[in-house]
Amino acid sequence: MESWGALFSITLYLYRQKPSLPCVNPHKLRGTTYISIPTLERIAGVGYTAHRMSCKESALKARTASIPIGALKGDQKNRALLAIRASLWANRQAIFEANTKDLERSEQEKLAPPLLKRLKFDEIKLKEVCAGIESLVQLPDPIGRVLSARELDTGLELYQISCPIGVIGVIFESRPDALVQISSLCLKSGNAVLLKGGREALETNRALFRIIEEASHREGIPAGWISLLETREDVKELLKMDTLVDLIIPRGSNEFVRYIMQHSSIPVLGHADGVCHLYVDEGADLEMALALTIDAKTQYPAVCNAIETLLVHRSMAPQFLPRLAEAFGVSSGGSLYGVTEPQRGLQGQAEPQGPAATNQSRSPLASRVTVPRVELRGCPETRKIIPSCKAATEEDWKAEYLDYILAVRVVASLEEAVNHINTYGSRHTDSIVTPDRERAEFFMERVDSANVFWNTSTRFSDGYRYGLGAEVGISTGKLHARGPVGLEGLTTYKWRLYGNGQVVAAYTGKSPKPFTHRPLPNRLPE
Repeated sequence: MESWGALFSITLYLYRQKPSLPCVNPHKLRGTTYISIPTLERIAGVGYTAHRMSCKESALKARTASIPIGALKGDQKNRALLAIRASLWANRQAIFEANTKDLERSEQEKLAPPLLKRLKFDEIKLKEVCAGIESLVQLPDPIGRVLSARELDTGLELYQISCPIGVIGVIFESRPDALVQISSLCLKSGNAVLLKGGREALETNRALFRIIEEASHREGIPAGWISLLETREDVKELLKMDTLVDLIIPRGSNEFVRYIMQHSSIPVLGHADGVCHLYVDEGADLEMALALTIDAKTQYPAVCNAIETLLVHRSMAPQFLPRLAEAFGVSSGGSLYGVTEPQRGLQGQAEPQGPAATNQSRSPLASRVTVPRVELRGCPETRKIIPSCKAATEEDWKAEYLDYILAVRVVASLEEAVNHINTYGSRHTDSIVTPDRERAEFFMERVDSANVFWNTSTRFSDGYRYGLGAEVGISTGKLHARGPVGLEGLTTYKWRLYGNGQVVAAYTGKSPKPFTHRPLPNRLPE
């Protein structure tokens, strides 16, 4: 067995360096028997870290792969995505075992319950990411689209064509489903990607990466298009590679995103805090307002599109706040919407998404549901109405709790609500509850956030729910992409000019030839 281990180790190493070599392809060892890389590594007794490339080596391979992957046709990319989906499901037990190791280690390290919840990757989450891949396959190829076309002169035609960004570095939290979503989006959009997940998800990320890498290679996707970085040193090195990496997408706190921006000359597309708000305006329907508050806070509190602050118009506070307190178990008596349960560890839940979400996230308007107990932290006016409510501090208005905690503030006007959101919010997602369209439009025009809603839960701020297939994050900036960043956010464009020997000199001088600048149909010339 030792000799076999040595042979497999050498074969695996050669395959990782150049998988196109048929003589060392580990999938066809011993006749026609196919062996997966994870299986091969177990037989050989070697692990992923044994031959882990440096960050610079990974970036160089990604740069090399970015040209051919950017030229792939949509059909081939879709076949690779379906192969990834099938391989993820076929190897689900290995994924779950790896995730169990991460969870056990993180529990021993006393990781907070909301973070344990994000870390958990079970069959429900696997089905969700598989559904996301299927949805992505159904979307049109974002590459090679004609965005605009113009005739400059007869026989001189200019076309604006969508194309991949190139090499993208994504630094994300300990959330394994994010790795699948990000890599799938990058493959569909023709980009090479360098992935750096949170330390807590190390084993799960390794398992998912191996499966995605192997399945994509089998379908002819260029080697090196995807790499997994693992250390803080890798991140520091990544930030210096402005000649190899075209874009960095950091997901995390505002402080983390600012750190990345300050320490790199590479363009950054920031996914920062989710300090989201729901504002209950004067005249709002109480049932709707309560249902939306419950959904936006408790349906899945450990994500960036859950609300952290509730704003209530002063005229609504005496009627609305007691009902809110009762629903969240703050006051005595039973909940209006079923049994109010004490707060439990979040790691036992899974976020409904995809087709499964329809049955798992029913609104309290439709039926009685169990509402978790939520800790309320209120302004002085709120505490006059809910005496048992904790006092909110200045820091509470800025906080992203990712937990069953909600800051509550009474405001005198719509304008004060808008000012509060623009002062303390993170420009992520904010919603108003009002029957008045004019007031809703005022709110949506003046709140400076990437996503602004009327009479609906902030939890809809999501790439899958927007029909984007998935998302690499939610951009709170204003350049290039804003809101959920799906396929279009991972593309740029180039200009193609089709001519027939034209020279600029003919269009200058004393008798210049005029340009026609005539619009053309948005399709390439035949």
